[in-house]
Amino acid sequence: MKKTLIITGGAGFIGSHVVRLFVRKYPDYQIVNLDALTYAGNLENLTDIASFPNYRFEKVDITDSERLIALFKTCQPDGVVHLAAESHVDRSITDPFAFIRTNVMGTCNLLHAAKELWKGAMDGKRFYHVSTDEVYGALTVDGVRFTEHTRYDPHSPYSASKAASDHFVRAYHDTYGLPVVLSNCSNNYGSHHFPEKLIPLAINNIRHNRPIPIYGKGENVRDWLYVEDHARAIDTIFHHGKDGETYNIGGNNEWTNIDLIRLLCKIMDEKLGRAQGTSEKLITFVTDRAGHDLRYAIDSDKLQRELGWQPSLKLEEGLEKTVDWYLANTAWVERVTSGVYQQYYEKQYGK
Repeated sequence: MKKTLIITGGAGFIGSHVVRLFVRKYPDYQIVNLDALTYAGNLENLTDIASFPNYRFEKVDITDSERLIALFKTCQPDGVVHLAAESHVDRSITDPFAFIRTNVMGTCNLLHAAKELWKGAMDGKRFYHVSTDEVYGALTVDGVRFTEHTRYDPHSPYSASKAASDHFVRAYHDTYGLPVVLSNCSNNYGSHHFPEKLIPLAINNIRHNRPIPIYGKGENVRDWLYVEDHARAIDTIFHHGKDGETYNIGGNNEWTNIDLIRLLCKIMDEKLGRAQGTSEKLITFVTDRAGHDLRYAIDSDKLQRELGWQPSLKLEEGLEKTVDWYLANTAWVERVTSGVYQQYYEKQYGK
């Protein structure tokens, strides 16, 4: 094999799309999918490439430093694409220490393992850390977007943990010369998204005629990026980004939550053969989340200008594709929401 890459969190939502892209596009790369198979990790996301000769799965928790170092010695990776993270803001409010352990300590464990393995031989190596736009805080001026130079201002335990991990990645570059790149991305949507997040939750609730919970008045604005466009951006940055640089990835799709859900209701009514307005009646406003930032928006001009990446889909088209996938894969949704998939992996790999 030309290269060996470890992709962390490769059984999760974004990670599975990245693994799939790399396995199919680079048959001369050995892709090692490293995942702890927590609630958001599901190997069923990768059944289409599970038997490929250049794919391998390893059940490892990145908080286990000894297991990581042993795996790095065995695999001898040339690169790491680090996506493994606790990412649900509501869960971070309930249990912030889980986010500190995984997002901060887990990232530091990976950085240490890479540094020790590549010590004295950094040429051709790369540690790619995937982060979020939430580290920048909230935008308060219309028309202004986050750039790579925006000051960090995290407001939730989740975003604080990601900000801390970003700082450690840059510190390992500056102190030890570790060849790193980082990216900060806007909200993703698409297939295989765990149904606690807004779009898959709403799709599933509409299908079952359940209330669609919307925080506050639904006025929070997010920039939405189709997950396959994000995977392409990661591929581009990994192979062509400059060491030590950060690249923002955005979809140029700013929508308020309420307008997004109204569009989704319209699409679902069409797909399910319901009268227009049926699904919109399910919208239910609930008490706003603590520390809920009003607006995020990414300026990805640097990535587009320097590396030639462009988002391919506007939200209307991407959302329709997403709905089609969920309606065609209701069995996947049922297994995920019931927890059956976790019971299977516990029997196969242990807790």
